[in-house]
Amino acid sequence: MTDSKEANVRKILEEDTGRRHQTARQRNLRQQRIADYVVKKGSASAAELAELTGVSVMTVHRDLDELARRGLLRKFRGGVSAQPSTVFESNAEYRLNAHVETKSAIARLALNYVEPGMSILLDDSTSALALAKLLGEVTPLTVATNYLRTIELLKDIDDLRLICIGGDYSPTHDSFLGMPCLETVERITVDATFVSTSAMNAEMTFHQEPEIVMVKRAMLASAQNRMLLMDSSKMPRTALHRLAPLTDFDRLIVDSGVPETLVEEMRSRTHVDVANI
Repeated sequence: MTDSKEANVRKILEEDTGRRHQTARQRNLRQQRIADYVVKKGSASAAELAELTGVSVMTVHRDLDELARRGLLRKFRGGVSAQPSTVFESNAEYRLNAHVETKSAIARLALNYVEPGMSILLDDSTSALALAKLLGEVTPLTVATNYLRTIELLKDIDDLRLICIGGDYSPTHDSFLGMPCLETVERITVDATFVSTSAMNAEMTFHQEPEIVMVKRAMLASAQNRMLLMDSSKMPRTALHRLAPLTDFDRLIVDSGVPETLVEEMRSRTHVDVANI
């Protein structure tokens, strides 16, 4: 094959790969929009969702099949309904595709508080996972986490000591929980912990599951500096269980989607950084 033909083949393959990536991103964004809409309304018909997204009913049905397979929605004849909020908001598959760009901006700002040589603790939030993706820039580090996806991400990074916190594996969260996890967290002390949670207002943070609350509280107690990463979709909201007052955190990092009045109120209780999106 001549050099020109090889170049043409490479160009075709690159363009094809680019189109596939773009299509996958569009599909993920569409499914995210569908999921958010159904959760807000409680249920929706396929025709309603087709009008919302601007695609065919057949494409919507494929999206709904995928969302139902991932445990995010429940499909019924002619439409779909939301899973209970405790299942939906904790589902790792949903969280991985929710507000990705916003979490990346928050993570980039949070990286300013990680220095080479530090020991840090990351919870099983996808906000902390976004930070984990950047940690190769500031090695050497010691990182402890109970989130399986973060473990997979960090295990091959040079100059990074990885402490895997085990326990009872939860498929819903894709992380390790329970008493073994709690005992491990309680036996370590780190320079900083980076956590997120499902809801907060200007005074308090919340989560819908008591088992998760216990692990996050233990992580906060094990750290000299406690960093809270929260995107604007989580506030102002509440959930069933109180996690910790905002004053327990040394710094809160949010995105510019948070109303300025709320940011100012939170600044009366802790340091607040705002990531532009």
